[in-house]
Amino acid sequence: MNILIGCESSGTVREAFRKLGHDAISCDILPADDGSTHHIQGDVVDAIKSRQWDIIIIHPPCTALAVSGNRWYGTGMPKHDERIAAIEWTMALWEMAKQHAPMVCMENPVGTLLIKPTQYIQPFQFGHNESKKTGLWLHGLDPLQTTNYISMPLCGYRDNQTPSGQNKLGPSPDRWKLRSKTYQGIADAMAQQWG
Repeated sequence: MNILIGCESSGTVREAFRKLGHDAISCDILPADDGSTHHIQGDVVDAIKSRQWDIIIIHPPCTALAVSGNRWYGTGMPKHDERIAAIEWTMALWEMAKQHAPMVCMENPVGTLLIKPTQYIQPFQFGHNESKKTGLWLHGLDPLQTTNYISMPLCGYRDNQTPSGQNKLGPSPDRWKLRSKTYQGIADAMAQQWG
């Protein structure tokens, strides 16, 4: 199958599909972290429009969309206009992707998009003792099925959390990139169940 992974520079999802024999290509404005030749550095809109795809999986930037950013992007806050623009762009991207592939997945954390996700998933459902509630909007695809559920540890919090439940990653220039990378277990489940 011809598969586009939009807004991905890590190559995690791309490589999960390629390992199963699919012609998967990632696209991002950033270069591929792994230096792959199966990556388009450019605008995801152009990549989507470049041809018909069998599957498109898109990971639109979530900074302005996520509810965790309400302090800056919420109603009446200084960056609220950026949130409105991000919602409009992301919803247009979703509609465009559905026009260029019979199967589409859009992934984003809990946020402010105008439509509800088909399902929410957690890394601990796919073999990672970590928590990051993530929505999947699905078109022509079945919801992902849990592959390797990891129960809550006795300490009461996951590996990526402090005892209070907050994420352990402190502020840094690349925090956004570290937090946005798809967990390998989720990428493998996408490739195995949708490929």
